[in-house]
Amino acid sequence: MFPFDVLGERVDNDPLIEGATTMRYMLIMHTTEDAVEESEQIPFEQIFESMGRYNESMTKAGVLLAAEGLTGPDEGLVVDFSGDPPMVTDGPYGETKELFHGFWVIEVSSKEEAAEWAKRAPLSAGSYLEVRRIGELEDLPISPDNEWAQKALRQRDELTGRAART
Repeated sequence: MFPFDVLGERVDNDPLIEGATTMRYMLIMHTTEDAVEESEQIPFEQIFESMGRYNESMTKAGVLLAAEGLTGPDEGLVVDFSGDPPMVTDGPYGETKELFHGFWVIEVSSKEEAAEWAKRAPLSAGSYLEVRRIGELEDLPISPDNEWAQKALRQRDELTGRAART
């Protein structure tokens, strides 16, 4: 059903081949404060190894584009656009019942394949992944001839290593 076997190996070759239809999805890791406290009882080496194996399986399958963890909210800030000028507030900010801890960006053939990869994440109770498709410029209601659309496509292609568009 999906273009990978149970070991995470792709069985349909490179997902970026000419004519292949793929979509990028962001898997956004959310965790409650209770889950963070509970995970602190597990040796960090064990957590790091589990995440490493998960990332490695996606790399071997050719679907992983990016994966990053984030520092705690005490190192962040919020830029609130409710006023003019926007107000900058240092973290931690407000009441945090749930934290955004990191993300993966994957390129797969369907929403269902993205869900399958998300279900494999080595996360514990109190954590969840929000799976969102990354919008493409082609999704926007603008003319493909628009100067800024062409510049954005070239920039995206340079950043992602995709073949230049004509």
